[in-house]
Amino acid sequence: MKYLKGIIFTLILSLISYYLSTMDFFRHYQISSLVICIILGMIIGNIAGSRIPKSAESGIKFSQQKLLRLGIILYGFFITFQQIISVGSVGLITDLIIISVTFVGGSYIGIRFLKMEKEAAMLTAVGSSICGAAAILGTEPVIKPKPHHTAVAVATVVIFGTLGMFVYPLIYHVFAVNDTIMGIYTGATIHEVAQVVAAANAMSHDISVTAVIVKLTRVMMLAPFLMILSYYLTRNRANLSGEKVKITIPWFAIFFVVAAGINSTHIIPVAVVGILTKASVFLLTMAMGALGLDTNINKIRGVGIKPIILATILWIWLIVGGYFVTNLVSTGIHLL
Repeated sequence: MKYLKGIIFTLILSLISYYLSTMDFFRHYQISSLVICIILGMIIGNIAGSRIPKSAESGIKFSQQKLLRLGIILYGFFITFQQIISVGSVGLITDLIIISVTFVGGSYIGIRFLKMEKEAAMLTAVGSSICGAAAILGTEPVIKPKPHHTAVAVATVVIFGTLGMFVYPLIYHVFAVNDTIMGIYTGATIHEVAQVVAAANAMSHDISVTAVIVKLTRVMMLAPFLMILSYYLTRNRANLSGEKVKITIPWFAIFFVVAAGINSTHIIPVAVVGILTKASVFLLTMAMGALGLDTNINKIRGVGIKPIILATILWIWLIVGGYFVTNLVSTGIHLL
């Protein structure tokens, strides 16, 4: 019962955000309920945060942590292994290169050159690397950042993913890019699934199909990514402290793959899968609202312009470098 007030509060925020996301304006610009909810949470948290009952705090934390993990697990029902196989090795290898270079390079630039806090740099980089807000939320329990780091990282995904929705169709029409290349390039480099859908549909149906599958392959890579990151961070802490540290296994990431595996067998009726995927979005929306409530604007000001600079560098890399990586991988595979 101690969680009830906070859960109800985030539930109401989620319902409002879900409703707003169905309105023409938000649908036109592909603004998801996740983004709407974190903004609503931040507005309420900063304007009327002191009026939120103390008894609701535990439920809000529960939404940030437990409901977040459950939402990530259910997110696996968006994906099947067959979709990944259908794209072939070009999409898979391109995704691997983009994720690795973007995350490692982004984290290095953020920490070493921009002097950002490690957690803020990693979250900003992971948002660009894998699947936007969902990846940021999935990575949060592993690196344990401050709530305002999460909010800032999500903001960069919104800004540059939205820009990408307009830039990629322009690239396609101006440079007359091959449909297959454009589909892989779009899916491998745009931040959010919804943003990929919006950008690809503005080009052609064939591009849209390829782009979505490549994007979902990136989403699938969230699980092994989190396992590797958890191992690295645990080893790093052990080296710094000189003590033996127990490796933290992000079980929710494993269950995410299990969910995708179950979905791949098609043993669950399509209607049930639809309910599970909607539940995933709804739970992640609640988690976003809870994070927004806990995000103070003064803390965001303290982070400064650095995350935007880092996100800008990564966005330019994804547009320019991502195109050349896609072409190189495609050429190399076909030569073999």
